[in-house]
Amino acid sequence: MTCPSIVNGPSIVNGIGWGTLGENFFGVAECRVPCKWRVCEGRVLQGTDDPRNFLRRRLLDPARRIGSMAFASLQSILERAGLASRDQFVSWSDNWRKLAAAGDVEPQLAFFAKEGGMSEEQFLQRLATALGWPFLETSQLTVSNEVRKRVSTKTAFQFAVLPAGIENGVLQLACHNPFDPAMQAAVQFDCQSPVKFGLATRGEIEKALKKYYGVGAETLDEMGAEETIDLELTDDREITEDDQDASVIKFVNQVIWEAFKDRATDIHFEPSEDDLRIRYRIDGILHQTPLPPQIKRYQAALVSRIKVMSGMNIAEKRLPQDGRINVRIKGEEIDIRVSTVPTVWGESVSLRLLTRGKIFFGLEKLGFWPDEDAAIRELIVKPHGIFLVTGPTGSGKSTTLYAFLSTINSVTKRIMTIEEPVEYELKGINQIPVRPDIGLTFAVGLRHILRQDPNIIMVGEIRDLETAEIAIRASLTGHLVFSTLHTNDAPSAFTRLIDMGIEPFLVASSLEAVMAQRLVRTICKSCSRPHPVERDYLLKIGFPESEIASTVFRKGVGCEECRQLGYQGRTGIHELLLVTEAIRPLVMNRAAASTIAQAARDQHMRTLREDGWRKVQIGQTTLEEVLRVTQNEEHVRSLIGGDKGVVA
Repeated sequence: MTCPSIVNGPSIVNGIGWGTLGENFFGVAECRVPCKWRVCEGRVLQGTDDPRNFLRRRLLDPARRIGSMAFASLQSILERAGLASRDQFVSWSDNWRKLAAAGDVEPQLAFFAKEGGMSEEQFLQRLATALGWPFLETSQLTVSNEVRKRVSTKTAFQFAVLPAGIENGVLQLACHNPFDPAMQAAVQFDCQSPVKFGLATRGEIEKALKKYYGVGAETLDEMGAEETIDLELTDDREITEDDQDASVIKFVNQVIWEAFKDRATDIHFEPSEDDLRIRYRIDGILHQTPLPPQIKRYQAALVSRIKVMSGMNIAEKRLPQDGRINVRIKGEEIDIRVSTVPTVWGESVSLRLLTRGKIFFGLEKLGFWPDEDAAIRELIVKPHGIFLVTGPTGSGKSTTLYAFLSTINSVTKRIMTIEEPVEYELKGINQIPVRPDIGLTFAVGLRHILRQDPNIIMVGEIRDLETAEIAIRASLTGHLVFSTLHTNDAPSAFTRLIDMGIEPFLVASSLEAVMAQRLVRTICKSCSRPHPVERDYLLKIGFPESEIASTVFRKGVGCEECRQLGYQGRTGIHELLLVTEAIRPLVMNRAAASTIAQAARDQHMRTLREDGWRKVQIGQTTLEEVLRVTQNEEHVRSLIGGDKGVVA
């Protein structure tokens, strides 16, 4: 004999001792007395009283209310809570079962919420109120290691349950579907102690699980139980959130999936003496991914898996290697460029995620002001000349050039590019990848492109004298040439080309414009708030004095939409220098970059910082971002230092 509140075992309380008579029956009976039989509403079962008869009597009593320690069905719970009528429950249940049989993994209560025209959060909040349970904000919880270890990684991820805390020996557990008997049994087996439940949405629970257990933690647990690890490369297929292949494959897929979901452009596997760190680059900033503590044990297996996927030699660990992986995520074709280099503690692996076959931004999406947009549209339709885009690696130069090409691409123009690598595939454009290993360099490719009768040429980067000479020769013979150069600002491009060995008169006659570019993070629209700044500090960093009074400075306070960062997305700030008749003589006379810059400003050129200030004025970005990408370290430190400028 056992008390009916513990038909499935003595672990679960809070209101809940789960009894099962049928598919959706459960008990709401709090057991407070630690006796042999336990007490259910003051009644102790003894002798030959069958627990099932007790359950049936409780179910037949119409006077029982939710939260009054009665046994009820899920249907009656939802009906009394005003969440579903009897007919709705039957209809929704049938529809959910059909979808589940077809492979849909949407949770039952989330499906009911959608059918009822409300969000899962609203549905669970009302259900929690009806049951007398707490609705837990998992993002506000702090889960200690002791609490986390009370529920196994496998159970936590499989059923999306999060241990939230311990109070008086009772474990608080956040779940999204407390009516799942398999979850009840797994929790009972794991905890071996009283448990009280709180409700939270599945999405929020999964975010918290990745934070406290680490990405792919359940997969590493499975790997730890395996004797061997199969590294066979399967056929190309789509990566989904619930990939169930072999453990190593699954873990790598999970890492790529999470990076895609977080809008990351790069993934870095970085080994150290006693750890393996994985970082994502999101909006230009690196963020460390929480990982299980045992990740170091599987470093070799994970690196080997990535090398197999990208077609590298897994036996070669002494030399750098390059490869690529083509995957499909949510219907999008993703081209992943992979690079490995040997380090002291093993191979470091970097993956760059590129969306293939997609036309990206038009000029209107790149952050140009109307006057800049008009000037650029006039430049990119010229019959000849060179248009250079300058900036450091990762400043969006290639994306800008692709936007130019997409804007002017037509059947009447023959466009050819030579790139290293071809980052994006553009329909109707002939793109050549550089292959230095077989002698196909920028200079060689460019020389042969000129024999292909092109109207427009894009050179991925001008790196040396030979490439620069051919590009200038092409522009002087009736071709429009786009290319990039690594300089800090637009005026420095002239001196850089002259330093390479190009004659000043050739530079002056061939260049039509130079544009320096940086990327700044944009403030998250969901959590943007006014943020006062001291006037003295603004003057110190060079913010226009005349604009201080009219500017409402803003800052993102952090929310779920932006991962508590305060920023979401990026935009460009630009410095467009048009090579006019006033600029050409200065270039021919080898004038200093500062002299050229002053002449350009006299012709209304905005510097990178000035363009950044304008985007601060419209609330698009922050002072910190503009200083980060446009000034030296002392200015960055002065702002980030806290009490030197910004007033809380």
